[in-house]
Amino acid sequence: MKIGYPCINRILGCKANSTFRLASYSEDRLLQTVEANLDCLERILHYNIRHGLLFFRITSDLVPFASHLVCNVDWRGAFARRFAQIGALVQSHGLRISMHPDQFVLINALDSRIVQSSVCELEYHAQVLDALGLDTTAKIQIHVGGVYGNKQASMQRFVSRFQDLDAAVRRRLVIENDDRSYTLRDCLQVHEATGIPVLFDSFHHEINHAGEGLAKALHAARATWSAQDGLLMVDYSSQKAGARPGTHASSLDKDHFAKFLGTASEGDFDLMLEIKDKERSALSAARLASLDIRYHSVPAVGR
Repeated sequence: MKIGYPCINRILGCKANSTFRLASYSEDRLLQTVEANLDCLERILHYNIRHGLLFFRITSDLVPFASHLVCNVDWRGAFARRFAQIGALVQSHGLRISMHPDQFVLINALDSRIVQSSVCELEYHAQVLDALGLDTTAKIQIHVGGVYGNKQASMQRFVSRFQDLDAAVRRRLVIENDDRSYTLRDCLQVHEATGIPVLFDSFHHEINHAGEGLAKALHAARATWSAQDGLLMVDYSSQKAGARPGTHASSLDKDHFAKFLGTASEGDFDLMLEIKDKERSALSAARLASLDIRYHSVPAVGR
């Protein structure tokens, strides 16, 4: 079990998701921003390695406007050496990497313009992971998408459009159950039609499910992952007290997390903490999981 957090390290004084307004786009500004973002990403990964946090979700904003028509810069060529260096760091320390495009990526949309922009965004994400030289255990996670008044038809559109995606995207794509529309059971149905792995979101499952308990749900999701996909990926969070249902907690609820680990005791997985304070909760979770025989860490230099 590798434990990690998404996109931003709040302790370090840098951002790997710096961007700028489209109106101020220029080739020089893009190159300067990407260089700074890659430098910060490397700093974050070194921090994670020192602290035994071996699962990390790279920000979608690493290369601003990469999927936009305005971007005519060969960013992969310009930064090939930096991507290779960071990819070698990832591989040499056994880190697990993922990416998660935003909610506007909807390949089952009714609007063809949304579909096209979604495809371009997915291709960009695949290019980042390919530029890093990572194998197919590095995944891009998305939701099935909208329901548009007919869930079965919308699921079938996803299946059809998934088959049309470039192989570089298909080999990395995974779907996750969400907290409103598509349960784990729905995602398993999509898996049966496509072979796409199902990333299990435990918090979403608490809110939106078909009656399966956590242990049974994890077992079903795990069965969708092959050796080439790596271990099952699990997103974890808990409810923020006093907020609307589905609002992620600001910090780790240690009792809730301990209960989760106890219930999820059968089988291995890599765990992404979707909690607002990022690396602080990940560090707490790693300490709580340190006695779990599944937990995979490294010596923590300077912890």
